[in-house]
Amino acid sequence: MKLIDKIATSTKPFYTFEFFPPRTEQGFENLLIRISRLATLNPLAVSATWGAGGSTKERSLELAGLTQINCGLDTILHLTCTNMEQGMVDEALKAAKDRGIQNILALRGDPPRGAEEWLPIDARFRNAADLVRYIRSVPEYATYFCVGVAAHPDIHPESTSDGDVEIEFLKAKVDAGADFIITQLFYDVDSFYVWFNKVREKGINVPIIPGIMPIQTFSSFKRITKLCGTKVPASVSGELGSISHDDQLVKEYGISSAVDMIKKLTENGSIHGVHFFTLNLEKSVQCILEKIRWTGSVEPIHNKLIADLPDGSHSYRAPEFLVTPTTAADTATKGLASIPATEGEIGRGELNNASTWDEFPNGRFGDYKSPAFGDQGLWGNPAISKDDPVIQWGSLKTLNDLTNFFLDHLQGRIATTPFSPGPLSLESQPILLNLEQLTRKSWWTVGSQPAIDSASSSDPIVGWGPRGGYVFQKSFVEFFCDEEDVNEIKKQAQLKGEQVHWLASNNQGEFRTNVADDSRNAVTWGIFPGQEVVQTTIIEPESFLSWKEEAFSIWSDWASFYPPQSEARSLLEQVRDQRWLISIVHHDYKNSGALWNFLHEVNNAV
Repeated sequence: MKLIDKIATSTKPFYTFEFFPPRTEQGFENLLIRISRLATLNPLAVSATWGAGGSTKERSLELAGLTQINCGLDTILHLTCTNMEQGMVDEALKAAKDRGIQNILALRGDPPRGAEEWLPIDARFRNAADLVRYIRSVPEYATYFCVGVAAHPDIHPESTSDGDVEIEFLKAKVDAGADFIITQLFYDVDSFYVWFNKVREKGINVPIIPGIMPIQTFSSFKRITKLCGTKVPASVSGELGSISHDDQLVKEYGISSAVDMIKKLTENGSIHGVHFFTLNLEKSVQCILEKIRWTGSVEPIHNKLIADLPDGSHSYRAPEFLVTPTTAADTATKGLASIPATEGEIGRGELNNASTWDEFPNGRFGDYKSPAFGDQGLWGNPAISKDDPVIQWGSLKTLNDLTNFFLDHLQGRIATTPFSPGPLSLESQPILLNLEQLTRKSWWTVGSQPAIDSASSSDPIVGWGPRGGYVFQKSFVEFFCDEEDVNEIKKQAQLKGEQVHWLASNNQGEFRTNVADDSRNAVTWGIFPGQEVVQTTIIEPESFLSWKEEAFSIWSDWASFYPPQSEARSLLEQVRDQRWLISIVHHDYKNSGALWNFLHEVNNAV
């Protein structure tokens, strides 16, 4: 059914949920289980995001088709138009119609980077207004689809104009045939209503659905608001800053602040519903809806898919269209641990049940089985701001320039790199000298953590999760190096037996490791009162290979900011094509120097 018709006939406040296709098969399957639980909250619709240039085309269509057909949820398929290959828009629209999807969110998508476009461009599609106009011009789609567009109450992050010009662009999209508007996230309701009134004064009268992103973790909040150009009120920054070290308090604050925002947004009758950026998590959204009493009497989500087992315990049932494998659980303290394969079997504790087991992600890798694995931000926001290379990073000509560049970040002379959206964290201070030594060898580090043999979960530097617990870490480091270095690391690791595990891959897809395919290495875990062991950072082949794809694409994106044939672009493309990404874990978390002593031995041997 068309969203505009459902809005028109809705007799109570409504809400929609947004999901992105996870990068891994297990994450995808677990997302479908999660959506089936959230469906019990009766959202007016759900939406499936679309990667830049159609990079997630098949996954997005699969996700949208399953939510539309199997879950019985009216689905909004996001669709971008710039940097799309010829005919891809037509293919996507046909595929959506074939799946019974009647709602499209038309987006411009990422702009071309560098001096030339990196994919052939269809001249018909320069912006979202062109995409809306095209849909309305094709007889078989003109009246079939309900088309929505995006708006930025805080002004689009790439805009060089003021808010009034941005509203003119929005009006062009509506004049082209858009039926509704979903806004990008914001946190200042007063500022939103200033923008909202200007939009209405401009004669834009279609429904406007505010985008709400419950704050999940402090780090994700900082990252996404930066990517989206979101203005954060001083009151929000101040309150979050005082609790940033406590994940539980941050999550609770995110729920309460979203409740306050929604109440304020809807109190004067101008706004009748909201759009939740779920980040593929469920607990916060459920709590928010229950607190504002929009769900009525709702049976607890986790009861919907529970089945009794012979031993009196419980397991979560997947919908009939899913196959749910099972494995035995183990703990993280035994080296390469094998833990449950599906979301439903992670555990029975409050933190570990199917709706909450991945609520406290810690680190880039997370758990590849999580529905939230692989989040890249909202609506295809690029990982690198267009101003970063020009303003902060300058021109690079030699490998030595790159080494100095990464050293400058370690030593605080530059705030960001393409691989790090902010300054080096305080957690890295105990291993800073080790990271500097590796970088001076032209092993450019892009991820690491020190070993921690028990620290309070409330520790302001390494703590995470609920209060009253203890957290542990194995040391790991990842960096780019030459193939001969990979060979030496392999040789030296063989001498250490099971103490050291490593994974390495290059841009051509070659992959080497001493980690078994079915092994999972939890390098961060926590022990909390009344809970099972919680494992938040897990390194294993599937998650590493997923990250590898992103890592080498970052080199490509970085290179594309510089003109073709320039020294900087040639250097970055050469590194992309010749270097290997390697991740190394040392399992002796009681010895803080174990990993670094091993790498010192490798250095001496090379």
